[in-house]
Parts: sequence; C-alpha cells; structure tokens
Amino acid sequence: MKLIITLFLLMTISACATSPTGRTQLVFMPDDELDAMGLQAFNTLKSEKPVSQDTRENQFVRCITDAITREVGGEWEVIVFNDGSLNAFALPGNKIGVHSGLIDLVDNQDQLATVIGHEVGHVLAKHSNERMSQKLGAQVGVSLIAAVAAPQTALGQTAVSLLGVGAEYGIIMPFSRLHESEADTIGLELMAKAGFNPSESITLWLKMAQASQGPQPAEFLSTHPSHATRIDDLQKLMPKAMGLMQQAHAAGKRPNCAK
Repeated sequence: MKLIITLFLLMTISACATSPTGRTQLVFMPDDELDAMGLQAFNTLKSEKPVSQDTRENQFVRCITDAITREVGGEWEVIVFNDGSLNAFALPGNKIGVHSGLIDLVDNQDQLATVIGHEVGHVLAKHSNERMSQKLGAQVGVSLIAAVAAPQTALGQTAVSLLGVGAEYGIIMPFSRLHESEADTIGLELMAKAGFNPSESITLWLKMAQASQGPQPAEFLSTHPSHATRIDDLQKLMPKAMGLMQQAHAAGKRPNCAK
C-alpha cells in the first residue's frame, strides 16, 4: 500500500503544471498527443464542414488572429467555416476555427478579437489536457488519438468534446466555470497586448447573451456557458487591460482589420 501511495504521489507531482494565471493544474496527457488530437479533429472538421471562400471574411479573421497569435508565437492554422451558428474554437496544435455566423454578429475587429483571444486562452492554459486528465486519465490517451478520427463513435465523440468542439457532433461537454473565467482573463490580456480595445469585450458578451435568448440559442454560449458574473469580472480586469492596450499602441501595435 505504501508503494502504491508513493507511486501515486510521484505521478501526481510529475503531472503538475502551472497555468498562465498561476493556477496549479493536474495534466497527464503529453502535449504532442493533444496536438495530434487537435490536428486530427481539425482535419475531420475541414472535410465535413463547408469552408468559406469569402475573401473579405477570411482577410478580416486572418488579420485579427495574426495580431493575437503574434503575442503567443508559433504558426497557427485558421479556417473560416461557412456556418451560420455563433461559434468559434481553438484546438491544441495551434488550430483556430471561426464560424461565419459569428462574423456577421460582431460590429468590429475588437469584438471578434474578444472571442478569438478567449479561445486561444483555453489552449494556452491547456484546459483540454486538464479535462482529459481529470475525466479519462493518462492510460487511455493513446486510444483517444485514434478515437478522434472516428467522431461518430461514443469514445470519439467524448474525445472531440473534451477538446472543445463537442457540439459539432451532438455532445456538449462545456468548460468549467473556472476554465471560462481563466480564458476570459487570458483572452482579455491577449487582445489588449495586441492593440485591440478590451472594452469592446463587454459589448460582445452582451450581444451574445441577447442572441442566446432567441429560439435558437447561440452555440458558443451553449458550449461555453455564460455566467452572471462574467461581465463584472471583466470590468474588474479592465483598468489593467486598458493599460496594456495603451502600451501596445505606444509600441506601434494598432490593428486595422476591416470587416
């Protein structure tokens, strides 16, 4: 029993990580396995969903994602899907998907930057890894990579859902309140550092909340639950975020992404 406890403690210690906000996490899955799953899920989506060929739409989204991902580094693949639902997602392996319906909803670059920053925040904080580690454990990690390739199977749907795009296959496994709050914090700072106006995040979430009151709830809010305290929390973070935006502007970072 002592040996078992010792091994468990060693595994727990080795699996500890720290999120960008300083929170201690328990993550078992190797990053390369999560990246492989993200790539497989993204390729499946590209083969099953129509991709937008609208040049203006793509340039608008690419302009925003380029500015935000420049703050975190790496090469990011960005696809606009021709889908009227209000949705966007980012996957391990630096993959970003934006639905055309969300582009239609936003008024400007800053509002879309709010959502993209939020989704990139989930990736940076390894929320998918954390959820898989908590719910499934490291021992099934290898089988999950293959399962993502068959999203219509039970295990495949669960795996894809844990990555953050489960609504695409009818299974919704929302991020926790903690993950949502953390992604909001990271996303707000990211968009501000890139030179976007963080105050537009308040307008964006109000628009999303209003859209969710109709007969067809906003898909983004169904898979990324909105909480009553979200806007209050953002307002508390706003002084710091506005300072980051001013620093970005002083450094010459002034995105000009035309919708």
